[in-house]
Amino acid sequence: MHTTSHRTEPSPPLDAATALRAWEIPPALVVALAVTALVYARGWRRLHVRRPGRVSARRLVAFLAGLGALLVALTSPLDTLADRSLPIHMAQHLVLLVVVPPLLLAGAPIVPLLRGLPSGRMRTALGAVVALADRVAHPVVGVVALSLATWGWHVPAAFELALRDRAWHVAEHASFLGAGLLFWWPVVQPWPSRARWPRWAIVPYLLLADVQNSALAALLIFADRVFYPTYGVGPAALADQALAGLLMWVPMSLAYLVPAAVVTWRLLSPAERDEGRPVGPPLEALR
Repeated sequence: MHTTSHRTEPSPPLDAATALRAWEIPPALVVALAVTALVYARGWRRLHVRRPGRVSARRLVAFLAGLGALLVALTSPLDTLADRSLPIHMAQHLVLLVVVPPLLLAGAPIVPLLRGLPSGRMRTALGAVVALADRVAHPVVGVVALSLATWGWHVPAAFELALRDRAWHVAEHASFLGAGLLFWWPVVQPWPSRARWPRWAIVPYLLLADVQNSALAALLIFADRVFYPTYGVGPAALADQALAGLLMWVPMSLAYLVPAAVVTWRLLSPAERDEGRPVGPPLEALR
């Protein structure tokens, strides 16, 4: 993560070689993600040995892919060049909001993480956090959190503050990831959590998310002024702003509309089952 100052002149154009070399990998982050991966894998293996049909290998792959995507979002050019390119910064937001959270939740992480920890205070503490998250992860909370994070951090003053100050930059990333987890929880419904709404309600839930996302994207695309002067001023900066809006509009819309279509198809096909979604006891029985 980085600290920047207000830019009076645009940076030179980014070339492919510069982008490929722009990696900064904090050891603490790598250790934290590696420990999380090991704890999950340990718990997944224990559960898989005892109950092979309960958590499939696809869950393991999804969770590890989510951790990998998080590492890329926070250490790759998506982060190190985010202060020089608004489209790159927008791509980082996309990964934190609609790539990392559903992958982590698709790994059904609750039980593997609990089983992967040794008995004692750490497992008890994690169980309490998971139980709280399951209570908070209501669809209304999810869509409000997503909207506040998306619109709030794209207010010019907040966006510029996150570019200038490292602490606010970290807070921005944390809020995107947290809002993403809250939003995607009811969509993925990680086992063994229980749904708060009927499954059909997830379709308008996803469509509402797409509407607010598309509105903000259109604002960036069709604006006649630059909102974030740190990236420069003039036609080039305005073109980059439109490109950032296009990245928000198309990939993120697909991230909401494709799951909505899948849910609709499954609702219209009662015989279709989610083979990777096991059924198990409530959370309280697993703590």
